[in-house]
Amino acid sequence: MTNTVRLHKVPTLDAAPQVLSRNAGESLVDQIVRAVQSRIDDKLLRTGARMPSIRLFADTHRVSRFTVVEAYDRLVAQGFLESRRGSGFYVRERSPMIAAGAAASRTRETPPPQLDVVWLVRNMFRQHPAESMPGSGLLPGDWLDGELVANALRAVSRQNQNLLLQYGNPQGFLPLRQQLQLKLAELEIAAAPEQFVTTAGVTQALDLIARHFLQPGDTIFVDDPAWFLMFGSFAMLGAKVVGIPRLPDGPDVAKLAELAALHKPKLYVINSVLHNPTSTSLSAAKAFQVLKIAEQHDFTIVEDDIYCDMHPGSAVQPATRIAALDQLQRVIYLGGFSKTLAANLRVGFIATSADMAVRLSDRKMLSALTTSEIGERVVYKILSEGHYRKHVDRLRGKLDAVREKTIKQLERAGLTVDIAAPAGMFVWADAGCDTNLLTEKGMEQGYLLAPGSLFSPAQLPSTRMRINVACMSDPGVLRSMEREIRQFRQG
Repeated sequence: MTNTVRLHKVPTLDAAPQVLSRNAGESLVDQIVRAVQSRIDDKLLRTGARMPSIRLFADTHRVSRFTVVEAYDRLVAQGFLESRRGSGFYVRERSPMIAAGAAASRTRETPPPQLDVVWLVRNMFRQHPAESMPGSGLLPGDWLDGELVANALRAVSRQNQNLLLQYGNPQGFLPLRQQLQLKLAELEIAAAPEQFVTTAGVTQALDLIARHFLQPGDTIFVDDPAWFLMFGSFAMLGAKVVGIPRLPDGPDVAKLAELAALHKPKLYVINSVLHNPTSTSLSAAKAFQVLKIAEQHDFTIVEDDIYCDMHPGSAVQPATRIAALDQLQRVIYLGGFSKTLAANLRVGFIATSADMAVRLSDRKMLSALTTSEIGERVVYKILSEGHYRKHVDRLRGKLDAVREKTIKQLERAGLTVDIAAPAGMFVWADAGCDTNLLTEKGMEQGYLLAPGSLFSPAQLPSTRMRINVACMSDPGVLRSMEREIRQFRQG
């Protein structure tokens, strides 16, 4: 005869208020799921034991039967319970590997850091408060407008549901591409809708372009320093990644010309505006020189302008796009909305010649079919209804309000900020010591820093580090940095 476990008789579940606290931060369903998981993990509920019926659980804990049904269904989906038709719910036998993995995922500490690109990216995805992650590449969630995105998502969900159940257009949602045409026209870049390909962020855009242009052994130029994620991606394709020294007004063009003659690169990936990690922007003179060198040595420029909307505009500060000079002949222009709207939307785009757009769209289709049209519809709605412009104006205002204050705090903590760009979210600071060591110490105290070594293809030790000015509100970060910098310099 099956042994029935009366869940409400278990001491830790006996008093309903202890289990179901009506905490506004956690739903009743979540509380039930968490409580049952804990009892199973602690062996208070044994494999094969029958759970209380839905009616009994609901009556005992004074919740609706619908709440219990949803909680039990979640526990079944997560492998804690099994449902037996006509009999009820039972604690499921779980393999030792699954049980151990589930427990470890709740208790595992971060292993000693190995400072490489993968380490930084992995830790950026940890769900930690933004103020403890000055090495992050994103704005804090409370700086963004979740309600703006949620409203657009709700509006999209009320549209023809059949449209949401099908594949999208491989080249991207047409109304969004038409909206992007207007956006680029403001930057003096002429591009028809058929010249755009939507992507899952700039990351996918770079991957598609690299796979199209590069063969093993080919050379690709990047800024040095630059966005670190692409280094490993290009190297995995068998490409040789060569860094071009970045100066405050753009690349070292003399070095660019010298290395171009030596290596004959296929591509040069460059941040023209609000360069990551320095937040500096390309001067008009440098933009012209880069384009001239590309024409002379016959390589394609990939202009990554993901931080475009954080720049106040050329009327306030000079900012030149190479694509505006070239009009998408030798330049492939990239943009997106992960930094300003929501990283989770993963909506980016490529703007290029019509012929190249078709070829890149075909490559995208063969590798991933289409991007999510739901996300593209959400972005289109936000852009087309005029909300986005006001939103990015507010973001720029917030960044302006904290940038100078953060720079002064960093200097008081012992860092040098010799490149202080007037816009953007990053500061490229000099700690005067190996920032790999500084980052290891910070991680021990729960702070994520971004050492300068990761931003160079050479990955050599560096005294530089990237600071996200929007993620410096925790005074403990500055105290930790000041203390460790002092010790490193003294020792």
